[in-house]
Amino acid sequence: MGIEIERKFLVKNDLWQASANNGVDFKQAYLTHGGPCSVRVRKEGNKANLNIKSATLGILRQEFEYSIPLDEAEELLSLFCPTAVTKIRYEVVHAGKTWEVDVFTGDNDGLIVAEIELDHPDENFELPPWIGNEVSGKARYYNTELARHPFCTWEDSQRETNSA
Repeated sequence: MGIEIERKFLVKNDLWQASANNGVDFKQAYLTHGGPCSVRVRKEGNKANLNIKSATLGILRQEFEYSIPLDEAEELLSLFCPTAVTKIRYEVVHAGKTWEVDVFTGDNDGLIVAEIELDHPDENFELPPWIGNEVSGKARYYNTELARHPFCTWEDSQRETNSA
């Protein structure tokens, strides 16, 4: 069984861009969500995968991921997924750790989230100066929820401020 230990933060400024790679386009949608797990189809540049992830809140979740042919991912997305999350993912190394910065597009335009995967839940790491509030346990920031309730539909009161 795969375990993902991930913390998620809002990004409060553009300082991350100076150290970012070129970024990769992502398109992902969910075949199922709710219940005990979500099943995701994702196109990541010229690769694709199928992912099953436990639907628990927090930083620790069970995760299984399998490569699938790109043409099959495109077919799954077109047949079964009327709404998709699109974003550009950048990798940024800070203090020896790789951060993934997701700049959302489409209906989630305006949302920028940074994630860090950890080896254990209580692992210490240094926060970069561009990191804002932590949103790890807030379901509305999960991609499954962004597919159903995109950022463009949120009231101002539902949005976190991007300050540390």
